[in-house]
Amino acid sequence: MGVLLQFVGDWGHALAAVLFAALGIFLFRRRNEAAEMRMLAVALLLTSCWALYVSFGGVAKPLSGLGENMRNAAWLLTMFVMLRRGPVGRSGTIRAVVTVYAAVAGLILLQTFTDLAWHQLSPDSEFHQALVTVSLILRMMTAIGSLLLLHHLYTAWPLRERGGVTLLFGALAAMWTYDLNLYAIGYLLPHRASELYALRGLLMALLAPTIAIGLRKGMAERLTLSRTLTFQSLSVFAVALYVVVLTAAAVLIELIAGPYARMVEIGAVFFTAVTALVLLPSPRLRALWKVQVAKHFFQHRYDYRTEWMRFGETIGRPGQNPAPLGERVAKAIADITDSSAALLLLRDDQGGLVLETDWNWSGDLPEGATVPPASVARLEQSGWIIDLGKRRATDATLPLPEWMTQDSRLWALVPLIHFDRLTGAILLGRPPIDRRLDWEDFDMLRAAGRQAATYLSEAQGQQALDDAARFDEFNRRFAFIIHDIKNLVSQLSLLARNAARHADNPDFRADMILTLQESVGRMNDLLARLSQHNKSRAEDPHPVALRGLLDHVAHGRARQHPILVSGEAPLALADPGRVEQIITHLLQNAIDASAPDVPVELRLSADASDVLVEVVDRGRGMSAEYVRRELFKPFSSSKVGGFGIGAFEARALALAMGGRIDVDSRPGIGSRFTLRLPLAPQTQERAA
Repeated sequence: MGVLLQFVGDWGHALAAVLFAALGIFLFRRRNEAAEMRMLAVALLLTSCWALYVSFGGVAKPLSGLGENMRNAAWLLTMFVMLRRGPVGRSGTIRAVVTVYAAVAGLILLQTFTDLAWHQLSPDSEFHQALVTVSLILRMMTAIGSLLLLHHLYTAWPLRERGGVTLLFGALAAMWTYDLNLYAIGYLLPHRASELYALRGLLMALLAPTIAIGLRKGMAERLTLSRTLTFQSLSVFAVALYVVVLTAAAVLIELIAGPYARMVEIGAVFFTAVTALVLLPSPRLRALWKVQVAKHFFQHRYDYRTEWMRFGETIGRPGQNPAPLGERVAKAIADITDSSAALLLLRDDQGGLVLETDWNWSGDLPEGATVPPASVARLEQSGWIIDLGKRRATDATLPLPEWMTQDSRLWALVPLIHFDRLTGAILLGRPPIDRRLDWEDFDMLRAAGRQAATYLSEAQGQQALDDAARFDEFNRRFAFIIHDIKNLVSQLSLLARNAARHADNPDFRADMILTLQESVGRMNDLLARLSQHNKSRAEDPHPVALRGLLDHVAHGRARQHPILVSGEAPLALADPGRVEQIITHLLQNAIDASAPDVPVELRLSADASDVLVEVVDRGRGMSAEYVRRELFKPFSSSKVGGFGIGAFEARALALAMGGRIDVDSRPGIGSRFTLRLPLAPQTQERAA
């Protein structure tokens, strides 16, 4: 029996040391600036140090009594700080209570000197026995005084805030009450005190989680104990208790089984190890453990802050290779209730719900997974979260499709409502621990459903904007192409008029064929640009000689109007196709503005940084206000029947190549459009 008591005493105090140290370190890591919180952490750590020393040395060692005195002093100082800084300190005078604190502190100091003295004497001396008796009496008086001060602090604490300190004060009352009984029995029946000394470690190990639970309601600063910490601490405590029970069973087997002890121990260890390996990884056991911890240690089922952060992280920060948004939304809501799977249904054009995606669904998806518009309208109007397990047991007014109510894998239906409109719904799979939904589940799922509906509605709105942007791009491209088609029509109209007079001329017929071939090629290019399936893109700018390009464009328009090309320039950094398109637009505008017998000039030159292509006409010109306000504005044109697209498209193409278009125009004199393109890099080096 002595071996068993020694084992229980040592390991009980060791377990208490671990739990008190963990709780004290947790409080220190919160970096709370309140004095009572810092003192509470110090008291917890000193209690851990005392329990650790007793677990290694036992209560007979000289410093065990000194450690207990330091523990009691730390707790009394914590109570005194709470008295001065907490709500009690504002209630009036505390002079008499301070006197009691001073008296108890004096008892602790006197007790310390007594403990140091009797350890130095021979155990057989009468003075030694007298000092041991005095030490026991002083410890009883200290325990009584501490209980009186604790009772005063609790009764003076405001009633509305008393719930936050009840468990803490109760744990301290249990500690000092046990000490009082321990030392009273040690004084009256010394030979019976060894059992109580051994069991004190287990009591202290039970008081640590009690204090932790009490701290979750807070004191002056409203501390909140993490659910994760509680779950992990209780798990560690359960494992430690498992080890203690297993070791105690081994000791009992040694005492009882005799020669068969080794065989029985091996069988017991094998059985318990296999049982632990089978049960501990089970999701069902883990879910049951979490449910029991939440049910018995916390006021609410959910840690709303943690759940909300996890919900946002799942949807908003999916990581690399993210799953589609619908799948992330389904997972985020399923994680709230630990559901095994989830289905996402979204609203279609007919007003019903259709299956969009699933998360972690095993097996075949439900057949005909749709919800008719009539049920959707009722669900949208009510906004109910439906417990499908309850629906299978009772009749309900809301009509739901048979595939939903008959599938036993489905557990709950969560509507996703955004601005009173049903966006979709989440069907949750059954969790590992089957249970009925309660009011807290309804509130949590309703809030999460509205937030998920917001994400989905924003995604659908963004998709609609993307579609509108693609239509806008198509319309813009179509407008540019209509302008180019107008130019081709003008060219073909001129060709048709000349054909009536020169059809018999072989040179004209050859020129007409070339013109038609060129027009057909341009039309095919326009159709390719108009097609939304066309994957081609403009070439990246590269060094280009522009004189040959200008000669080619001028030759194509020479039959329509006289054109003069002059000048030379270094290589420009440009895309030839876009440059040709710009010059064609500007040249056609110049031809339209000029008299039939007045030529249009194309001048090529360069300055220190740019290649300049000037399109000069001597037509009617434009006012400065028109150039500033209307020239480059789409769908604004000074020509009869014009589309107002040419100048706008030309400037957009120039900007895309890193260039620009300058305009100098005067009414009655004419206009000069200057296309500026950057010099090619090698050309810039030679110029430098």
